[in-house]
Amino acid sequence: MASETGTLYISGTKETAAERLKEVLKYRTLLWSLAWRDIRVRYKQSLLGVVWALAVPLATMLLFSFVFSQVVPLKTDIPYPIFAYCGILPWQLFASSTTGATNSLIANRSLVTKIYFPAEVFPLSSIIAALVDFAVGGIILVGMMIFFSVTGANITVSWTVLFFPVVLAVQLLFTMGIGFLLAMGNVFFSDVRYVYSIGITLWMFASSVVYPMKTEDPTMQLILSLNPITPILDAYRDVLLRGKLPDPFSFGFAAFISLVVFIVGWSIFRRMQYRFAEKA
Repeated sequence: MASETGTLYISGTKETAAERLKEVLKYRTLLWSLAWRDIRVRYKQSLLGVVWALAVPLATMLLFSFVFSQVVPLKTDIPYPIFAYCGILPWQLFASSTTGATNSLIANRSLVTKIYFPAEVFPLSSIIAALVDFAVGGIILVGMMIFFSVTGANITVSWTVLFFPVVLAVQLLFTMGIGFLLAMGNVFFSDVRYVYSIGITLWMFASSVVYPMKTEDPTMQLILSLNPITPILDAYRDVLLRGKLPDPFSFGFAAFISLVVFIVGWSIFRRMQYRFAEKA
């Protein structure tokens, strides 16, 4: 929360947000080590290894391409395969990050209860590990962008790709906020991870991951617009595939919500951190 002088303090502590961030960065070596461990464990006994980071979103895209071209034809303003892949890739970043963050404190309970360091490193390491998969999967996206551009499809690659880091930053703010809340909640209520495993699937189909979110019902449109993931996914498609900047209203709203979720999530996480050792 903010003090009268305008300084942002982490709720429940005497520590400013800047001081806490500095403390987390002191343990960046541990953070990278945990992230690398997560990556190694994920692919340790896999024949394909990190290739799965390419195979999973690609297979998902092919499945939905078949469904929405042969079973239930769907019209999109850009070729459907790249429309879908450009939504699936960032969605999997969000889903993998938050799912990993949910279990991060419980999975590392021996460290949480015996050694002091900022507990943020655990959910953040899950997000970093998911970012590696996101970067690897991005190779396919770049290849598809080149292919569809060369073949004359309705793809416009322009200077707006420079806005990509902004879109990613907004998504990461939202992801970290949700990740902090889930990690904290799962320590006190073990049902959280089970509920979230169901909720994340429903959330996917309530977002514009594999189809445009358009409806003539104003009430339903209002409900859908409250989901910040949809304008974030639309923003990726705008800057990478349509050659235009994101809609300032919807993306601005998503950025605002993401910032609020991050601040609230981090504040609650910090406030409850000293009870983690008792509950983990």
